[in-house]
Amino acid sequence: MRFFLFIATAQSILFFGHWFLYRTLVSFFGVTSPLWLWSLRVAMGLLSISLVGSSFFSFRYSNLLVRSLYTASVSWLGILYLLFLASLLAWTVYGLIKLFHLPMDRRALIIVLFGIALIGSLYGFINAGIIRINTVSLPLPNLPGAWEGKTAVWISDVHLGQVRNNRFAQHLADMIQDLRPDIVFIGGDLYDGGEAMDLNHMVEPLSRLSPSYGAYFVTGNHEEFYDNTPYLNAVRRTGIRVLNNEKVEIEGLQLIGAGYRDSRNQKQFRAMLQKMEIDRRKPSILLKHVPFDLEIVMDQGISAQISGHTHQGQVFLFRFITSKIYKGYDYGLKRFGDLLVYTSSGAGTWGPPMRLDTKPEIVVIKFVKKN
Repeated sequence: MRFFLFIATAQSILFFGHWFLYRTLVSFFGVTSPLWLWSLRVAMGLLSISLVGSSFFSFRYSNLLVRSLYTASVSWLGILYLLFLASLLAWTVYGLIKLFHLPMDRRALIIVLFGIALIGSLYGFINAGIIRINTVSLPLPNLPGAWEGKTAVWISDVHLGQVRNNRFAQHLADMIQDLRPDIVFIGGDLYDGGEAMDLNHMVEPLSRLSPSYGAYFVTGNHEEFYDNTPYLNAVRRTGIRVLNNEKVEIEGLQLIGAGYRDSRNQKQFRAMLQKMEIDRRKPSILLKHVPFDLEIVMDQGISAQISGHTHQGQVFLFRFITSKIYKGYDYGLKRFGDLLVYTSSGAGTWGPPMRLDTKPEIVVIKFVKKN
C-alpha cells in the first residue's frame, strides 16, 4: 500500500510540474494555435508519465531500449527541475514588472531564463561525469606505527544500474588503482536497486583492485530495498569483504561495518556496537552509509565514522535541505565531540545523471597519528 501511495504521490508531483511548465510556455510565448496547444499537451502528458513508466520496465528488464528510455526519462527529470525553477522566477519577475508598470518583453524574459536552465542542465550532466580526487587527513588517537602514512580510498553512492554500469565501474577501478591505496572502503549504494541487470557484470571491474589490506563493503539503502542477498553475493564474488555488522582488526586498527537496515533503529544499533566490544585504547573506524546517530557512535568510543548517502544534495538548492536534515554533517570532515566524521558527496548520481553545486568524488584518506 505504501508503495502505491508513493507512486501516486510522485506521479501527481510530475503532473503538476509539467502542467506548470505547459502554462508558462503558453502564456509567455503567447501560444494560441490549436495545433501547437494540442502538440504541447501531448508532449507534456507523455513526458509526465515517462519516468514512472520507464522505472517500471527498468526493474524488470535490461536491454538497450529500456536503458535508453530510462536514461532519457531521468535526464529529463533534471532538466524539468531547472525549467520549473526558471518558470517560477519568470512568473515572479513578471508579477513585479506588472506591479511597478515596467516595460518588459515576456518572450525575451522566458527565453533568457530557459536558456540559463538548459545551459545549467548541460553543465550538470558534464560535471557529474568528472570525478574529483579529494584528499583528507584523518588524525587517529594511538595510531599504530604500521598505519602511519598509509592511505585508504573511500567511495560511496556509485549507483550502478541502468544509467551507469560496467563502464563506469571500470573507470572508477582504474582511478582507484592509480591511487595505490593500502585499503579500500566502499560505503553503500554501490548498486542503484533492481535486479534486472547482471549484478556480477556491473561490479566485476572492482575485482581488479589489489590493496594490501583488502577492500571492505557495507550496504546502503539501495541494496536493501528488498532482499540484499543478490547484491552481497555479487560483491563477495569480486573478492571484496562484506562487513555485515562486524568488527575486524587490521594491524591494530579496528574496522567496523554497520549495514544500513540494521543500523536504522537506534536501540538495535547501540546494542550491535556494544556487542562488538570495541577497545577504546585502540583507534577505530566505523563504515556506515548514513551520517545519523553520531552520539551513539561517540558514546562507544569510536574514533572516526565515514559515511555517504547525502550526495551533498546533488543538484542546486537541495544541498541546503541535506545540510538541515543531517545537521551540518552532510559533507566534509567535521567533529562531533571526540568523534571525527567524514561524509562524502559520492562518486555517482541517483535519478538525473546531473550534479549542480556539488561534485562527485573519490576520497583519499591519509592516516596520521593524533598528537
